[in-house]
Parts: sequence; C-alpha cells; structure tokens
Amino acid sequence: MINGRKLWNKEARAGILFASPVIAGFLIFVLGPMIASFIFSLSEYNVITPLKLIGFSNYADLFDGTDPLFYKSLGVTAYYVILSVPLQILLAFMVALLLNHPIKGKAFFRTVFYMPTIVPAVASSMIWLWLFDPDLGLLNQLLKVFGIPGLQWIYSENLAVPSLVLMSLWTIGGTMVIFLAGLQGIPKHLYESVEVDGGGPLHKLFSITIPLMTPTIFFNLIMGFIGSFQVFGQAYIMTQGGPNNATLFYSYYLYREAFEFSSMGSASAIAWILFLVILALTLTVFKTSALWVYSESEGKR
Repeated sequence: MINGRKLWNKEARAGILFASPVIAGFLIFVLGPMIASFIFSLSEYNVITPLKLIGFSNYADLFDGTDPLFYKSLGVTAYYVILSVPLQILLAFMVALLLNHPIKGKAFFRTVFYMPTIVPAVASSMIWLWLFDPDLGLLNQLLKVFGIPGLQWIYSENLAVPSLVLMSLWTIGGTMVIFLAGLQGIPKHLYESVEVDGGGPLHKLFSITIPLMTPTIFFNLIMGFIGSFQVFGQAYIMTQGGPNNATLFYSYYLYREAFEFSSMGSASAIAWILFLVILALTLTVFKTSALWVYSESEGKR
C-alpha cells in the first residue's frame, strides 16, 4: 500500500509537471483575463484614470437603452446568425455529399473548396470589397450579362448583411471537411441493405445518411453559432459598421467601446453579455439535441 501510494505520488508529480505549461497558460491567458474583465465590467475604467467600482451600472445602462446601439448590434448579429449558420451548414453538407462520391479529381476539388479557409481575413476582405464594388465589381458585371441591374451590395443598408452572409459561404471548407469525415465513417453495409430492400438515393439520404450525420451536424451547428456571434473582421475592414450601423456586429460594437471610446468597463460588460448569450444558446441546442441527434449507444435519435 505504501509502495503504491509512493508510486502514485511520483506519477502525480510527473503528470502535474508535464501539464504545468498548459495549466499556467490557462491561468495566465484565460482565467486571469476573465476575472479581470468581470471586475472591469463592474467598474468605471478608461485606462487613464484609476479604476472605480460602480456595481452593475454598466449592465443597467446597456439594458435600459441608454446606448441604443447595444440593441442595434444585437439585432444585426442575430440577423446575420439566422441567415449564415443554416446556409453554411446546408451548403457544406451538400458539397461534402458530392465530394464523397467516387469522381475524377476528387482530391483537387476538396483542396479547392478548402483553400479559402486558409486565406487571411484581411486578404479575403479586400478581394470581396472588389467583388462588391457597385461600378467595377465582378458580381455586378455578371448580373449585367443576364440583364439584371447592378446592386449596391455592402453599400446598401438592406443588402449589407445578406452580402456578408454571401461572403461567409466562401469559407465553408472547414465545415465541409468535418462533414466529409462523418460521411466516410458511415458503414457501407447500411447502404447495401437499403439497395437490397429496393431503396434509391433518396431513401439512402433520409434513412441512413442524415440520421447518422446528426452528431456531426450538431457539432457544426454549435461551432457555427459560436463563430457567427463573434463575427468581426468583415465589419472592421469592409464596412466600419455601416451604412447607418447596418453591419454594426456585436463584436465590432465591443471593439469600438473598448478601443475607440476607451470605455473598458462598458466593453467588459458587453463581452460578458456576449459570453452569456452564447452559453445560453449552446445549452439550448444541447438540451434539444436529444430530440434529433442520433445516439449510437441507444440506437435512436
């Protein structure tokens, strides 16, 4: 017993030693900043003057409409999330289905669809700025070929968010790869059973593919929500929140409060509200997952 205890202590010390860089990184770069931001959210702090605790006044000012841009940014972000997440998942799933078939040049097409995800955000934003240009942009030139009048795209208050949603579909490669991995994990004999029973492609899709892919859809849905709620680069580089705050995404609103207006207390409160919104949405999706996500251990959805 003593030897076992000594051995466990030795192994525990060794494990803690090897894990210490990760533990230290978590404490310094994650937990520490989270605690600091929560303290800032309860204070009046602009970096220059000393920190002054004011309780939950920053949260109250946000919710009581003192700054109308708070609700505006929430609405714009929710609009973007509702449009972009389903479209990204649907398109990525359809592309993955196509690339899962034995076609010529499959590796080439997989690379082509994945490439945009590794293009730096600034570079891709500059490319899409040119595509969206009302006068010289490629998109309007294509519309003119079909006799359709050109659009204002991101320069229109009504089309700005849908335009950025269209841009987001360019980077579905990462989601597509995850779907492709899930598709390749489906046993082939299940499809053979459907064929024996006289089923066609649609029967395979709705009876085998989609049910067995629901865990992967669930994962991509969660990651899509988290990523879309934190969209920032497009607004910062391409629109600066305009026109008329039509693309004032929540993260860009947070950035302006912190680094343009030096209101660190308010910005920290905004950040914590975003954290709680994402947490609540994630928990909701988890709670509903029992109704539609296939569980292999139970053999049902």
